[in-house]
Amino acid sequence: MVTQIDPVDIFLPVNETDLFSAPFLEKLADQAQLADETRTVSSSAIEAIRGTDFMRMAASTNLGGTEQSVLHMGRELEAIASRCPSTAWTLWNHLCVFHLFVGTLGPDHISLLKEIVEAGQWVSFPAGAGSNVYGQIEGGEAVLNGTASWGTGSRYADHCGVVFAVTDESGHPIRPMDLRFTIIPTSTDGVKIDPTWDGSGLRASATDDVHYSNVRVQLSRCVSWFGANRAESLRTVPVIHHRYREDWVGLSDLFLGWMATGVVRMALKEACASVRSRRILMGGKMVERPTVQINLGKATALASSARAAIETACNEVDHRIKDHQVPNESDYFRQMSIVSMAVNQLSEAMQLLEKSQGGTSLREGGNFERRYRDFRAMPLHINVHEDRVNHQLGRYVLGIDREPF
Repeated sequence: MVTQIDPVDIFLPVNETDLFSAPFLEKLADQAQLADETRTVSSSAIEAIRGTDFMRMAASTNLGGTEQSVLHMGRELEAIASRCPSTAWTLWNHLCVFHLFVGTLGPDHISLLKEIVEAGQWVSFPAGAGSNVYGQIEGGEAVLNGTASWGTGSRYADHCGVVFAVTDESGHPIRPMDLRFTIIPTSTDGVKIDPTWDGSGLRASATDDVHYSNVRVQLSRCVSWFGANRAESLRTVPVIHHRYREDWVGLSDLFLGWMATGVVRMALKEACASVRSRRILMGGKMVERPTVQINLGKATALASSARAAIETACNEVDHRIKDHQVPNESDYFRQMSIVSMAVNQLSEAMQLLEKSQGGTSLREGGNFERRYRDFRAMPLHINVHEDRVNHQLGRYVLGIDREPF
């Protein structure tokens, strides 16, 4: 018996047999709706992921990792996002910020990083807008107080990265600012994760606030924080492996593009399957409507084109890493701009899917409604947001100094 191939799979082909996530993909799909409703990924799903080689993908082999290509990691996130975008979002954050942590801490902290990798532990980095963490030096320790925001996956994580400003004895930040970075276990006394995320999409991503109350950390575990010029710094400072010269924001864009592709691919497959059997007013067949055919055809073309562009950008980064080429400013802007435009194409594809399904897509809710809500968070993320990327790229091509972020 010949198995019929879904036409969507020809334009957006998927082979998941070599993925580290393959053993738990079905579990993620089964709990996706409940995760959305409860705003928490099931504990059984979290524990199925923790400790696996998936968690070690961003780590080089000299850290005990599996040192996967950027393309492979993107494919993993595409597969997970097609099942449960909230889970993919938290894992995307883990892979990106671990890459940043390694570049920031550098060779002097290889033993700490190896402990995290070998245990397959989860990391998060609450340091978004509104974060204010301060550290007062007492002997060989820093005592941290304050709140860090936008900690995607923090409630699932084993460790949180934290940036803090060193203060004087009166508690005021010293001038010029002395910013430092460290990693703190989430089980540490004085660390409290506040489930503040109440978004309209990615409801189980646990993008929460983390509070620090008299949390003590050894100064030997702290390093200077290079902040806004991270990409430039990583091109010259000593690194544990050449792959960590790549900027984490650029990689986060590539991975976000793969997640967006996964959501659109599954939404497209489900929309096509639904249209084939749906009836319209007066008993006609929806599949025979020319506008439906046009909209779904264009959505397929947009998704296929976007995915091809993102894959090309990933291959460029992987070639640089393999050939030990140090990335430059042009490389950084190229990968950001490719993904920003690809996500725009995917946004249009999602709008066409909504349009082709008509009012029924609003009335019935279900998977499409959830996928549509989750997808909207992707083009809005600051790293890939077209307003930011296009503005920075425009200044670059005009030869004007770029803004810090």
